[in-house]
Amino acid sequence: MQDFFTLIMSEKLQSIAFKWFDAFNSHNLDQLLSLYDDEAQHFSPKLKIREPKTNGYISGKLALHDWWKDAFERLPTLHYKVTSLTANTDRVFMEYIRSVAGEEDLLVAEVLEIKADKIIASRVYHG
Repeated sequence: MQDFFTLIMSEKLQSIAFKWFDAFNSHNLDQLLSLYDDEAQHFSPKLKIREPKTNGYISGKLALHDWWKDAFERLPTLHYKVTSLTANTDRVFMEYIRSVAGEEDLLVAEVLEIKADKIIASRVYHG
């Protein structure tokens, strides 16, 4: 029975990840934020570089909104191409290629922690 539960949860979390990619690639900020818990935390090396005072960490939907709004406005061609997606009962491990016109593609890994169908934390790693 445990294997069936794990399979169902894995598929549910993968579905959330695909919604995340759809929202991100369409630059639909409202749809993207709807996937997150109100107090979600996010870490990104790019955030650490662009806003050093954060040390790479932000928390809450307002901070997420401001971060991604800025990214979508600065980088209108920003697009993620999924290369690997693995989920268990509370996390999704994603690998994707970050593409922006005029920049070299970047290999990215990201982990989404999910509780009660909402992303509670995300961590980005650059390859």
